[in-house]
Amino acid sequence: MTTLLADRRHQPLSAMAFMLRSLHLDGVLLTGIICILAVGLAALYSAVGQDAGLLVSQLARIGVALTAMLVMAQVSPGWLRRAAPWVFGTGLFLLVLVFLTGDVGKGAQRWLNLGVRFQPSEIMKLGLPMMLAWLLHNRALPPSFGLIAASLVITFVPVGLIAIQPDLGTAILIVLSGATVIFLAGIGARYIIGAIATALISMPLLWYFVMHDYQKSRVLTLLNPDNDPLGAGYHIIQSKIAIGSGGLFGKGWLNGSQGQLEFLPERSTDFIFAVIGEEFGLMGALVILFAYLFIVGRGLFIASMAQDTFSRLLAGSISLTFFFYVFVNTSMVTGLLPVVGVPLPLISAGGTSMVTLLAGFGILMSIQTHRKLLAR
Repeated sequence: MTTLLADRRHQPLSAMAFMLRSLHLDGVLLTGIICILAVGLAALYSAVGQDAGLLVSQLARIGVALTAMLVMAQVSPGWLRRAAPWVFGTGLFLLVLVFLTGDVGKGAQRWLNLGVRFQPSEIMKLGLPMMLAWLLHNRALPPSFGLIAASLVITFVPVGLIAIQPDLGTAILIVLSGATVIFLAGIGARYIIGAIATALISMPLLWYFVMHDYQKSRVLTLLNPDNDPLGAGYHIIQSKIAIGSGGLFGKGWLNGSQGQLEFLPERSTDFIFAVIGEEFGLMGALVILFAYLFIVGRGLFIASMAQDTFSRLLAGSISLTFFFYVFVNTSMVTGLLPVVGVPLPLISAGGTSMVTLLAGFGILMSIQTHRKLLAR
């Protein structure tokens, strides 16, 4: 038996396995990503009214994002750890530039134009967890009160700059990405209870002194969307109609009336999950959610097998932040959370967010494949 197992370990790899190993790609994680991208392209083609030009544009964005994933997969976790303060510092500097000289669009100042127009806040989706994982690396865990306080300061400086753009959806996701690193570091129950109590106490202050009128309107609309069915409540009402009309198996691809007849707003971006629910029904929506959970589960497995604290905290944060992406978008579309402008990951039209997500998955693959190399 021992000889048989040894022979199996030394059997030559298949061509596909050899290519994946050479490129530092995790085949399990890559399979889940490709499946969601494929379904997303089909849903997007329907959502944009079968516009081939827009579909080609999305394919180009996916190509760029996959390239970013491939590049990040080649970077060793040790190099990422050393680069973490520089990535975070660069992101923070660019956020300050946005505040001072950023481009304004749709009432928000979120973009920089440095030859290419982009949102620097996207950098922080990776830069912040990298920085916190770097801070906690080689420290005694669970972290002390001082270390937790330092982590919170590091988190809320960029979050504050993003919130005043204003970009509440991205600010929430970045807070969650930082909070997951601190949580995974093993903080005590008293800190968790204190954080929840602080959040509850801060809500009135946020409502009266921080939130903009349109953000307050979204919260009130969540509580009673029928109060303004043709205004603030229109998005969520049409979304619920689309999802509900899909039934168990849906109306069929390209046959959704809410999407095809343009009753559903933002159907190619924030509300594309409603298109999926209408055309593929409850079963199709559940398949998509299962695929997302498969990716999250693989990411958490990679985190559990990581060889050092930095890799473990970073991989766990990337995986759980991806879960929060899915949770916030699907809850928003189904009327469980206010509309905050968070796209459905890997499916909604758009380039910057997809590049950030796939770059994060490249980091996960790097942590997994370099762990295997070090274990030899």
